[in-house]
Amino acid sequence: MIVGQMAIDLEAVNDRITAIEETIASVVAEHELGEIVTNLPGIGITLAAEFLAHAGTLTTYSSPAALAAHAGLAPISRDSGRRQGHQVRPHRYHRGLRRVFSMSSFTALSRQRLNVLWAFIRNKTPYQPNPSRSAQLALCELP
Repeated sequence: MIVGQMAIDLEAVNDRITAIEETIASVVAEHELGEIVTNLPGIGITLAAEFLAHAGTLTTYSSPAALAAHAGLAPISRDSGRRQGHQVRPHRYHRGLRRVFSMSSFTALSRQRLNVLWAFIRNKTPYQPNPSRSAQLALCELP
């Protein structure tokens, strides 16, 4: 009796999750930057929705460096009179934006990924992978 009710409840929760995922996917698809953001490898519907929710249309950021600083991906200088070149991770940053870029790539590559995404959004063009040189040569040799 209890197990049967739990199974029915679990099925209802799974149906609700599916409905929410479909709603999120449609909202991202309707957003002006949705296609551009989701075309970047490593960023699916969920991360795209998080990015668009946190960053919006990027009108509040003057450059990719400003967005990186807000996301905590750009180190800040902690120089003093005796120490120079001491860069540290900022203590105050937007954890949601940092999570998006950390989840979509290795942390060391997060800043480069942010710059690439910024360029795609600025140019209003989706990601288009370039085939490798060996793949291009193989296509040329086909009869």
